[in-house]
Formats: sequence, C-alpha cells, structure tokens
Amino acid sequence: MKIAALSLLLALAGPALADDPLLTVVGPDGTQTYDQAALQAFGPVSFATSTIWTEGQPTFTGVPLQTILTDAGIDEGTVSAVAINDYAVQIPVDEVTADYPIVAFQQDGQAMSVRDKGPLWVIYPYDSDPALQSEVTYARSIWQLVRIEAVR
Repeated sequence: MKIAALSLLLALAGPALADDPLLTVVGPDGTQTYDQAALQAFGPVSFATSTIWTEGQPTFTGVPLQTILTDAGIDEGTVSAVAINDYAVQIPVDEVTADYPIVAFQQDGQAMSVRDKGPLWVIYPYDSDPALQSEVTYARSIWQLVRIEAVR
C-alpha cells in the first residue's frame, strides 16, 4: 500500500518537475542552470542515428553541446560531464563542433526518462562518420547527464 501511494505521488509530481533544473554547468563565469524551457529556447536540432545502446535508428533532439558551453563561457580546455550516479567523462572542448555532440532531451519525439538514459544524453551522429564509431566517442556519450564542469 505504501509503495502504491508513493508511486501515485511521484506520478502527480511529474509535471511539476518540468521546471526544475535538468543541467548545471560550472564555467569561468559561474554556475548556470538549465531547465527544459531554457534548453528549448536555444533552438533544438535533431538527427537520426543508430547507437550501440538502442534498436534501429532513433531520432534524437537536443541542443548542441557547443551552444551550452558558449552560453556558460567555456571556450577552451576540457569539460567533465557528470551523470546522476556521479559517473564522469572528460570531453575536450576543441573536439566539440557546432553540429555534435548534442545534449539530447528527446528520443523519437518523446522525453527520455531516467530508465531510458534520460533526461539528458550526450549523443553523436555516429552514422554520419565512421570516425565517430570509436571507443572514445562511445565513452563520451554519457547518459543521465546532470552536470558539466570546466576543467583547466
């Protein structure tokens, strides 16, 4: 009975959580937080690509990582991308382009739950270039992203 009541409360709270920050970025200019509306305001982009974690060729929608880094004043060095469980990867800023990776918040038009590698997932268009189908790129494809920090 207690589990059912907790599930109901979480289900009801879901829409209210839409305004909560999804991503925190720590850069030289301080800390920025981004909720769903802030990410949408950047003008989302989409691409379809197969991944080693999904079936078929889903379409991912999100914000170019470069756009987020620029907004946070990060233009050099390396960033540490951190997941909900504190797993972290390093991404050199000079290897981030205007086109990829993106910080995806939708897969096939649907918001991604934590169970489905969301709510944010760093995604590359793996099918567009065989060089992106590498262990290094796959390792940088961190899901359940919650924090990005500039590392000098």
